[in-house]
Amino acid sequence: MSRSNPGFRLNAATGIHRGDRTYQQDQVQVIGHPRVPGCLLAVLADGMGGKSGGRKAADQVVLTAQQLFERFSPDDESPADLLRQIADEAHLMIKLTAISAEEEPHSTLAAYLITPDRQCHWLHTGDSRIYYFRGPNMLKRTLDHSYVQRLVDEGKISEAEASTHPQSNLLTGCLGTVQDPTPTPDQIGPLEPGDCLMACSDGLWHYFNPRELGTVLHSLPPREAAELLLNKARQRAHGSGDNLSLAVVRIEPLG
Repeated sequence: MSRSNPGFRLNAATGIHRGDRTYQQDQVQVIGHPRVPGCLLAVLADGMGGKSGGRKAADQVVLTAQQLFERFSPDDESPADLLRQIADEAHLMIKLTAISAEEEPHSTLAAYLITPDRQCHWLHTGDSRIYYFRGPNMLKRTLDHSYVQRLVDEGKISEAEASTHPQSNLLTGCLGTVQDPTPTPDQIGPLEPGDCLMACSDGLWHYFNPRELGTVLHSLPPREAAELLLNKARQRAHGSGDNLSLAVVRIEPLG
């Protein structure tokens, strides 16, 4: 997928795989704005709960994002407000559909919105991540809303210990919970040609360090990079991999 604006082009790709799980509960989409060139939304959701509950929750996140983004006007509305509205409305819809679900459905959210002035706003809750690279170097990433991230923040364990901690899947925030979520917003920019953003679920980032991710995203176009990362994560999972998904956008100069 490619979206152009005077001076730059957004080259985007998504990837998704069921891993070794019985059900696919991730959902991911990159949506070009229907009326504004150079405006794009990437949204990723990792659902949890029951045979179909998690998938319904993730579907609800993406559907809510699509509907709200179609009505979004970058000239008149704040990207940060739109992202917060997506989180709030998806949270409410997941809670409403939970009444008929087999188990209480929840979902992570990782979304980033690029505007024609090359600003990027993002919002996340749970342990799906957003990474920002300039060339092969990571400039920033989201910090998980999880029990082990809290232990890292408190200096009780290292980043390396967190990845193998037995309670690494315990989340401290996501959509659809009894408590209203407190997603973390951020803004970066202006983006430069060669910059790359990636949202991904824990089924993918768990198998890579930032330098590996940056090298792949810098050296390959988004479509090929997404395929390579999916395949490598599948190899490294050794038959016990989670659902995995990613959404990559690279800023490229015109011509």
